[in-house]
Amino acid sequence: MEYPSKLIERAIEEIAKLPGIGKKTALRLALHMLKEPEAYTHSLSESLVELRTKIQYCKQCLNMSDTDLCGICASHRRDSSIICIVEDTRDVLAIENTSQYTGLYHVLGGVISPIEGVGPDELNIDQLLNRITGNTEIKEIIFALSPTMEGDTTAFYLTKKLKQYDLNISTIARGIPIGGELEYADEITLGRSIASRTTYKQD
Repeated sequence: MEYPSKLIERAIEEIAKLPGIGKKTALRLALHMLKEPEAYTHSLSESLVELRTKIQYCKQCLNMSDTDLCGICASHRRDSSIICIVEDTRDVLAIENTSQYTGLYHVLGGVISPIEGVGPDELNIDQLLNRITGNTEIKEIIFALSPTMEGDTTAFYLTKKLKQYDLNISTIARGIPIGGELEYADEITLGRSIASRTTYKQD
């Protein structure tokens, strides 16, 4: 495509590097920013630069944070006896959006994946063990990892590491989503739903 300006072309090339953004969407976004007040573009660029240069990781749970201790870990309203183990910050956000969990988190920074060369040493596992060791307040560990081979491998590895501690280890339930049709569910999900069945309650 021939662009009327090298500046527009460069902007499109940079925007198109974002995941899920193609050249057409990048063009639409670039033209949108040109129509907006100049202050909007400055504000956007400044926020992105600050995001890249000032973001840090919570010293306790390793979630992304603005300060040494993230807002979740610093909150007195959270149940510090429960730690939910997740792969990355996106999982923390997903769980927080449910408003059903009030405990703390621990972000692993990935899952064990030999194919991609990711082993236990590349994850925040030692930090988790250090966090638990000597802390009698922690009573339960919840695995909230994706139901993939890598997620299951990571959970299995962590379970062996956590055996030495007096903890209740649980995992999030896996099954048919609300509003889902059984005929469209894959065999593994359907099988796990049956195996993890719960007592039917009548209100």
